[in-house]
Amino acid sequence: MKTAQHKNALLEHLKKMPIVQVACDRAHVARSTFYRWRKINKKFAKAVEEAITEGETLITEMSESQLISLIKDRNFSSIHLWLKAHHPKYGNRVEIINQPNSDEDLTPEQAAIVREALRLASPDQKRDQ
Repeated sequence: MKTAQHKNALLEHLKKMPIVQVACDRAHVARSTFYRWRKINKKFAKAVEEAITEGETLITEMSESQLISLIKDRNFSSIHLWLKAHHPKYGNRVEIINQPNSDEDLTPEQAAIVREALRLASPDQKRDQ
């Protein structure tokens, strides 16, 4: 019975703070125990994922609320972040201005430019801001 209580406590903590270490500390459960339970119990593993998703949604909503407060305070960085994320005019984009005819092959120089543009546009690409 105590195991069920600990699992429920973990899930409740994950819904409020979706960080496994924090939830384990608050529920007085070792991380290794948490991961073992998650590995051997598919129902618990699914409940964990749902709790983490709920917790992430809560944190996102809180963050957006704080961001909006900063925008109201005329914080330029916050304004910029909001516009960049919510308005296509201010987001990152790649434009192809001159497209070759479909029956023409790209020159090696054009192909290199396209490859570089695609590399820079990749969301996984780490680059200096």
